[in-house]
Amino acid sequence: MTTTTLKLNLGPQHPSTHGVLRLLLELDGEKIISCEPDVGYLHRGMEKMAEKLSYIQYLPTVDRIDYLAGFFYSELLCRIVEGALEIELHDKVRAIRVMLLELNRISSHLLWIGAFLMDLGAVSPFFYAFREREMILRYFEKISGQRMMYNYFVFGGVRRDISDLQDVEEILRILPEKLEDYEKIITENPIFIRRTVGKGFLDKKTALDYAITGVNLRAGGVDFDYRNCDNLYKGFDVGTVVLEEGDSFARYKARILEIKESIKIVHQAIEYLKTAGGLEQKLINPLTLKLPEGEYYADIEAPRGIASCFVVSDGEKCPYRLKWRTGSYYSVNLLRKILKGEYLNDAIAIAGGPGSYTGLRIGSATAKGFGLALNLSLIHI
Repeated sequence: MTTTTLKLNLGPQHPSTHGVLRLLLELDGEKIISCEPDVGYLHRGMEKMAEKLSYIQYLPTVDRIDYLAGFFYSELLCRIVEGALEIELHDKVRAIRVMLLELNRISSHLLWIGAFLMDLGAVSPFFYAFREREMILRYFEKISGQRMMYNYFVFGGVRRDISDLQDVEEILRILPEKLEDYEKIITENPIFIRRTVGKGFLDKKTALDYAITGVNLRAGGVDFDYRNCDNLYKGFDVGTVVLEEGDSFARYKARILEIKESIKIVHQAIEYLKTAGGLEQKLINPLTLKLPEGEYYADIEAPRGIASCFVVSDGEKCPYRLKWRTGSYYSVNLLRKILKGEYLNDAIAIAGGPGSYTGLRIGSATAKGFGLALNLSLIHI
């Protein structure tokens, strides 16, 4: 007896794939028997563009590689140049960068949590996560002039000193209280537990075979956080969040715990900055900036896994060749493995993305937001 299978396109026009991803699923009834990810919908030629721009011209564009973690990609390109020219960062510059990177990590994790819960049908956590994230974005705007695409890190230092830390201290005061609320309404929610526990299991061997890094790796039981061997974090106490379960619930829980760990790191940076003197940095003349001929590599623990940059220089003002590696690219490839044998309805909880009727949920959430802002009641039909 032959079985007829159905091929289904999940995305890119699905409300929760956000136009960036297509999953070609082959179904036997409701069960997924194969998955083929199709990426590239946001291809913008970032690597090729670098070959025609000087390093200083290219720097403002790299925040866009991951607009939710722009500081990390600015830091990567700065590391390439600073490493090639053997520039040592002043301790205060390191503290400022660490503080902003960890705040950026928190804001990225908050968006992931809010969007993930929205796609599973929970509207309220979406608003809560964005409420806390808004505090961080307002602070980023205050110091850099931008809520996103900050262009704050420069080769050899930062654009300006940071002396007023009251806004950051207020963020750190509020966040732990809100995380306790998340634990009550999300982590202990029986519906959320049934949707995520035991779904999309990722074992250690598979994670390593697919070169998975970051939260997804540590939620599968592998004890590795690149921050512990990163010179930028030298002198900072960085705890590693490791969970053994390896399922969707563990990947959610790991992000909650990582936010708590990032709060601790930001506290350490603030304590140093309070007693630090003036800002000392060796800035580079952008008009004469050229890297010596050779190959240069840098990496960093970004919110979605280890991100890295590889540059080949021929001694001119523009890179001869540049290559980016993002953690999320390898995570997408993993969907071929962990979606196989799962049910279609669980694909949303496993991929951390699309959910049924998400468009309606977004519409109702928008209406609810306007109602709260304008003090108007919603009419239920």
